Amino acid sequence: MKKLSARRRHPLAAVVVLLLALAATGGLYAAFAPASKAQADETSQSLAIDEGKKLYSVGCASCHGTGGQGTTDGPQLVGVGSAAVDFQVGTGRMPAQQPGAQVPKKPVIYTQGEIDQLAAYVASLGAGPITPTKSQVSPEGADIAKGGDLFRTNCAQCHNFTGKGGALTNGKYAPGLEGVDPKHMYEAMQTGPQSMPSFPDSTMPEQQKKDIIAYVQTVNSADSASPGGLSLGGLGPVSEGLFGWIFGLGALIAVAVWVAAHTAKAKKS
Repeated sequence: MKKLSARRRHPLAAVVVLLLALAATGGLYAAFAPASKAQADETSQSLAIDEGKKLYSVGCASCHGTGGQGTTDGPQLVGVGSAAVDFQVGTGRMPAQQPGAQVPKKPVIYTQGEIDQLAAYVASLGAGPITPTKSQVSPEGADIAKGGDLFRTNCAQCHNFTGKGGALTNGKYAPGLEGVDPKHMYEAMQTGPQSMPSFPDSTMPEQQKKDIIAYVQTVNSADSASPGGLSLGGLGPVSEGLFGWIFGLGALIAVAVWVAAHTAKAKKS
């Protein structure tokens, strides 16, 4: 007892007790404290990949292969990224109903949660374009005029200058952009689906994509009015040129005939 009392009176006794108490507290906290945000996110991502793999095996593997390696019925998905999956499945183009020159847009059969799971699984097969965030597709801070210039330079050849769509070769077509979700427009520029070329950030920075999206939304909004009068369907210079030839030139010919007829009558009288 005397020895124990002597140790308690030792100058370092309080420090030792404090260190033991801290070690015990830290050990208990580590054992029972909730997982950190990073660990929680990692667990959530792992679960999403597992669920996405199950969905993929049922709805996608028959065409794209069990590991996304592709088959004669579908291209490989390794490296396409989550953005391609969100676009294709989120617009109903995938799963495809039947083979053809181009897979059309149709009603979506998956929920957004299931689409996210599919995208997580495909993204795990190889790095690729990532699904954009809300801030990336928001029109806030976009330059509509610059977006119009960019759209006419890079997109109007196929989609027409207000995004009404148009025919391509071999039964393919550029779809109309009216009412398309901004996120899907961004993803299409990122990934280049079907006949469309891709515009990665190295070619077309994020801000320019936002400008284009803002322009398309503006010219196709319900409040948008054609500043030049009749829009003629918004199909561009072909329809406007046809209108000019038929009505403009037709009116000039009619006037010329009328003048000639009245000139002849005046000479006879």
